[in-house]
Amino acid sequence: MSKTLDDHGIGHLLSQEVKLQTWLDVESALAVAQAEHGVIPREAAENIKANAKYENLDLELMDEIYRKVGHGFVPFVKVFVKACDPEAGKYIHYGSTTQNIQQSSQSIVLKQVNRKFLELTRQILLNLADMAEAQADSVMAGRTHGKHAIPITYGYKVACWISEILMSVERLEQLEPRVFTIMMGGAVGAFNSTGAIGLDVQKRVGELLEMDVMHIPSRAINSPKVEYINALALLANNFHKVAEEVFQTSIEEFGEVSEGFQKGTIGSSTMPHKINPKLAKGIIANAQKLYSLTSVGYFSSARPFEADSTSNRLFDSILYEAVGLMREAIVRMVELSATLGVNTERLYVNANINHGIDNSEYIMMKLAERLGKDQAHE
Repeated sequence: MSKTLDDHGIGHLLSQEVKLQTWLDVESALAVAQAEHGVIPREAAENIKANAKYENLDLELMDEIYRKVGHGFVPFVKVFVKACDPEAGKYIHYGSTTQNIQQSSQSIVLKQVNRKFLELTRQILLNLADMAEAQADSVMAGRTHGKHAIPITYGYKVACWISEILMSVERLEQLEPRVFTIMMGGAVGAFNSTGAIGLDVQKRVGELLEMDVMHIPSRAINSPKVEYINALALLANNFHKVAEEVFQTSIEEFGEVSEGFQKGTIGSSTMPHKINPKLAKGIIANAQKLYSLTSVGYFSSARPFEADSTSNRLFDSILYEAVGLMREAIVRMVELSATLGVNTERLYVNANINHGIDNSEYIMMKLAERLGKDQAHE
């Protein structure tokens, strides 16, 4: 993570402390819901809820147990049982399986991270809206196939960026009830250990945690995770497009834009004059890495049968990697959109390189009023 840019608390949400506390929150909600439906004693649920605090976990003991049993979740259950009264401890993780708690917790954390992404993206949109308004009359060359087409304004270009980013915001908002869900269906998602009441318990857990629930809580249903990675990749692609234009048009031969520069910033250890597009480079690199994760997601989602730890491990890895890469891209995009300098004079000079011939379409259409389009084009 960049040491000079604020990640607005995203890093903390991805920390081990938050992960373990969220596991505790889910186990607590499960116990409360089960008690309300008569599955476990109410006193046990109250004790479980009271002790579901990160500081109550013996992390050294948890690590010691892990080295003995080699399971990523059982050590947590054992130290949580130890943190509660003996009678209450009997009902911790009652009728659920590892993935129920881990996947539900992951959804809770990622929902919070997604809200951060939306918050930062809205700030980017506000920055770009200010830029579009400020540059509404800044004439420049429109380019197609890398060559001059017809004149546009820089404000129009920025408005195009805004339009695409708004589509990504809509996607990230609409996917929430499908992607960020909790599941309490047990080993294969069929409520075998709880019976029909398991559906009611799951619904109540969702209410307590303010989360949507999976309609069928199968551990084999992973397409929502793929959808989220795709949505992040598309948002990264929006930022990538802006960064590519900044990277290209900040070249001295263009000189149309420049990244914000702080006195004392060093671009090269050997060339004192260098001022590099660091923000654009970071966005481009992280976006390209994020794209590569989508194919892994498709493979992971197609694993056979009712559960597969291969799929679990891949998704645990690529989901957090995708979120981490988006964090790197989005904090740079916030800064880039806030500090990008536009050289309106250079835009105008470059627009006139062809000595006015870029207006040929306008002239052609005027001629077409008398001659027709085909003859006017000739």
